[in-house]
Amino acid sequence: MLLVNQIRENYAGVLAGLQKRNVHNAPSILDQVIALDDLRKLTQVQRDQIQAEANTISKQIGILMKEGRAEEAVAIRERTTQIKEHIKDLEEQYSKTEEDLKALLYIIPNVPHSSVPAGKSAEDNEVVLEYGTIPALFDGKLPHWELIKKYDIIDFDLGVKITGAGFPVYKGKGARLQRALINFFLDEALAAGYMEIQPPILVNEDSGYGTGQLPDKEGQMYFATADQLYLIPTAEVPITNLYRDVILSEEVLPIKNVGYTPCFRREAGSWGAHVRGLNRLHQFDKVEVVQITHPDKSYETLESMSSYVQGLLQKLELPYRVLRLCGGDMGFTSALTYDMEVYSAAQERWLEVSSVSNFETYQANRLKLRFKGEDKKTQLAHSLNGSALALPRIVAAILENNQTPQGIIMPKVLHAYLGFESI
Repeated sequence: MLLVNQIRENYAGVLAGLQKRNVHNAPSILDQVIALDDLRKLTQVQRDQIQAEANTISKQIGILMKEGRAEEAVAIRERTTQIKEHIKDLEEQYSKTEEDLKALLYIIPNVPHSSVPAGKSAEDNEVVLEYGTIPALFDGKLPHWELIKKYDIIDFDLGVKITGAGFPVYKGKGARLQRALINFFLDEALAAGYMEIQPPILVNEDSGYGTGQLPDKEGQMYFATADQLYLIPTAEVPITNLYRDVILSEEVLPIKNVGYTPCFRREAGSWGAHVRGLNRLHQFDKVEVVQITHPDKSYETLESMSSYVQGLLQKLELPYRVLRLCGGDMGFTSALTYDMEVYSAAQERWLEVSSVSNFETYQANRLKLRFKGEDKKTQLAHSLNGSALALPRIVAAILENNQTPQGIIMPKVLHAYLGFESI
């Protein structure tokens, strides 16, 4: 959530950033924010002035009563009654104005970093680098949705029987590949200094608002109506919310957490031929890394997190590229996002497997996540997170890129985790 002072003090910069995101009504929204903030401040001033008058009158009544001038005290007391009613009205107006202001701020996305390119869609994203060699497969290569049937390792039909489309059943070596990848990703994160967290996979409304999934992605989240809880779309939500309403000491920064969870996304309206098989699911496994940093260090941290995720892809021997997302393709809460995409040699296209983002103070302002420095002053921290990694498309790329007429060769780094070298 943007700070009101941020909008007031850098109106032109915020406006330019929102226009880079293609928020066409940005001037109207920002003007409404300032108008509501003005009204809120005016209401507070009026309330304070009337409260001061009430306090003065109360002292006068006390003096008059001591002096035996009861009739005069009673006359003044009538004014006190009127003032109390006025104060009540002003307090109600202040509360409503504050709620209206917060609701408006909730629908304003984060301001992009200056390096974010302008653009409207994924076609406008900037390729930062490409790594690795795209494998040349044999004639008769198969996409992963055919390979999993051939080797009987993932069953979509059973998932439909049990739950519905988008909920696959992993079995045999398919299940072991899932577990191997999860353990490999967690071990790598621990070696890189992250502390493992095993969070709940259902969260309350406050948690959804804290990290920005609400109200932006409400329709994409599964909701347990009886208990008013949301199934998490990513471990980012519960892990980052560990620090909601917390004041940290500067000495503990950066905080580095990693967590494995299943993730749940309705993905309403996103089905088609381009998202067959593992390319898009309602339930999938993901390892997420989260960092809480000092504002002066967050972009250095973003680069190191990007390099870390790239290191995982290199160890899995997957060709990949890094994209800097344009304003029109960035997530609602992000100030700068790098996407990592692996190349699928069977599908002959790039598949997104990770997003690494810096949210600056956007989430921290919602969360009231602050830290206190040596000067004892508190300020908002910066939050970052990244997929390290999401499993479905990684599995798809491993199966497709490593297929041979005799079977599918597993990446060497996974052999010890799998207990086998090929499928």
